[in-house]
Amino acid sequence: MIDARRLRILRAVADHRTVTAAAAALYLTPSAVSQQLAALEQETGHRLVERGARGARLTAAGEILLTHANAVLAQLERAEAELADYGAGVAGTVTVAAFATGIGLVLAPAIAELTRTAPGIRVRVQDAEGDASVPMVLDRQVDVAVAVEYRGAPGDDDRRLTRVPLYSEPFDAVLPVGHRLAGQEHIALAHLAEDGWIGPYPGNPCHDVVVLACEYAGFAPRLEHSSDDFHAVVALAGAGAGVALVPRSALRGTELGGVVVRPVEGSAPTRRVFAAVRHGAEGHPLIKPVLDALGAAAAPA
Repeated sequence: MIDARRLRILRAVADHRTVTAAAAALYLTPSAVSQQLAALEQETGHRLVERGARGARLTAAGEILLTHANAVLAQLERAEAELADYGAGVAGTVTVAAFATGIGLVLAPAIAELTRTAPGIRVRVQDAEGDASVPMVLDRQVDVAVAVEYRGAPGDDDRRLTRVPLYSEPFDAVLPVGHRLAGQEHIALAHLAEDGWIGPYPGNPCHDVVVLACEYAGFAPRLEHSSDDFHAVVALAGAGAGVALVPRSALRGTELGGVVVRPVEGSAPTRRVFAAVRHGAEGHPLIKPVLDALGAAAAPA
């Protein structure tokens, strides 16, 4: 009989690609992870993981078992959801990881709505960058992620997750007031090819959006200043340090002295935001109301 807990460990190794990283995500020691993998290999009669200088990777047998592991773990999530639904009353804590703008735009309004419609549900919030929250869901550190589409993000067909689209928003160009293009109604990105740029650090999903948008316009942006805080990005633009692309919602409540904000000409780069839970958990009586409230908060008025 295969132990489901060991299937979770196998999936963590597949996700994180090293035993050490998987152990950290699962709050286990590397030796404990190795022992559980060895026990799983003994249970199945197959070598499942190969270790090398570049980390750990699944064997062909490991990949086969991982496919079934995703289905088994999703079914266990459904079982937990149905048992929770069977219990009397809906009360408990749901932990949500979200990036700062998402907290303000959809998560805080969702919490306010849940206070009125489902007072037994307590939402605990963790601030996490837009690409960090999905791994936290997969590692069972949180229940729900509010995440940003990014290069390498799990797709809609990923059997580990259920994704719920929330909203999309364009990036606007932020220029110093004295910039040569400040008087234009729309900004063609190609006209900013020679400017110095301000943007998020590599690894931030918005960094990918900015770089790809510039590449589509025919150039690689010369990033001279880096910050994941869009208030800081706008302040640097206002000081004449460069130009930037900023998600429209991140400009709300931001001091815009010293800058002009203009829409991008043509098809504007876009930030797509979604909620994600472990596949099978979307019907849990504590999680479903949170997803519904997030969707309602994201819906256009």
